[in-house]
Amino acid sequence: MEKRASLSLAVGLAGLLLGLAAAAQAQYLVIGEDNKLYWDDTGKMVFTEPGKDEVLIVDIKDPEAPKIVASLPLMNTMIGPPTNLAITPDESLAVVANSVDYQQDGAGWKAVPDNKLFVIDLKSTPPKLIATVEVGKQPSGLAINRKGDLLLIANRADNSISVLTIDGKGVKLVDTVPMGDTVSAVAITPDGKHALASKYAVNKVAWLDIDGQKVTYSKIDFGVGVWPYNVQITADGRFGLTANQGNAGVPDGGAGSVTVIDLKATPPHVVDYLGVDPFPEGLAINPTEDLAIALALNGSGGALSKDAWFAHPNDIVDVLSTAGATVRKVGAINAGIKAEGVAFSPDGKYLYVANFGSPLPSIAGSLQIYRVQGDRVVDTGKVLRLPGHAASMRSSVP
Repeated sequence: MEKRASLSLAVGLAGLLLGLAAAAQAQYLVIGEDNKLYWDDTGKMVFTEPGKDEVLIVDIKDPEAPKIVASLPLMNTMIGPPTNLAITPDESLAVVANSVDYQQDGAGWKAVPDNKLFVIDLKSTPPKLIATVEVGKQPSGLAINRKGDLLLIANRADNSISVLTIDGKGVKLVDTVPMGDTVSAVAITPDGKHALASKYAVNKVAWLDIDGQKVTYSKIDFGVGVWPYNVQITADGRFGLTANQGNAGVPDGGAGSVTVIDLKATPPHVVDYLGVDPFPEGLAINPTEDLAIALALNGSGGALSKDAWFAHPNDIVDVLSTAGATVRKVGAINAGIKAEGVAFSPDGKYLYVANFGSPLPSIAGSLQIYRVQGDRVVDTGKVLRLPGHAASMRSSVP
């Protein structure tokens, strides 16, 4: 009897220790910095010599005191949606797609399509690059399924979706799906059976079927808002959301919008449009609460001119409730300058916003920390200064 009790106690203690060890494991953000692209006083992009970009790995185990644990000298770009990177659900790997390379253009530089996907081992101390995979031209927004064994990448210059498998530390290109139009971002349904791909130039979102490693374009498109650059799917799989920038992706101060697609309907179809603040690009879904975030650039940092009537000193975090049968805007709070990257912590209790910072190369970006309280997002006032200019960011949340 005593031996049985001792054994039970030992098993219980072992379970507790394993639980504590799991709780003590790091949780990560991956941030891509673009330190070669700036804007002049007229709002014109200025391309400078490459070689200064970084990919940062940030530990958010202590959610209000994040720490940079690795800085990898990998090329990254502001050109494209801020979902060109991701972390696997088990937080063993980070993947980063580099959309464009730089070539000399007379005395300056110009951007040309690249085809590189960087694979980073997060279990290494410190995290390190372990592979570079060639994919389609100008790989942009990407998504990993919840099983962590399938990766889809929207290739803007190829009008295609790259299909890759993930097996342990191995990432392999297995197929390419023609899409007929330019695609910028992709999101996979929670059950892993479908995906949405944003066809921003024709104001549509495509519906994809997934059967294991086989991905098929069903030739079904949803007509959505103008210039749907980013797309995400709610954690319960009910709604697909697009961030519509309007005006062919050129900031003009006009209102932005979010299209709501009911994915549980038969057949799935658009059910609503929500007005949000100008020029939304970042889009994030809370994994545990019925919340979504549309991050609006709001004329900050990238206005056509610093004197434009719609130039503002800050971005806006628009908070959307996805509870019940509708999606509605329930709040808004300020962010920093030219913020595009946005991500929730894996437990859904914190929101992080990555600010590119001033268009001036001398003023770097920052990571702002917000606390989720029900359907509210509250600024903690805490900020992690970044070494460069954040162009994109994701956590392990899809």
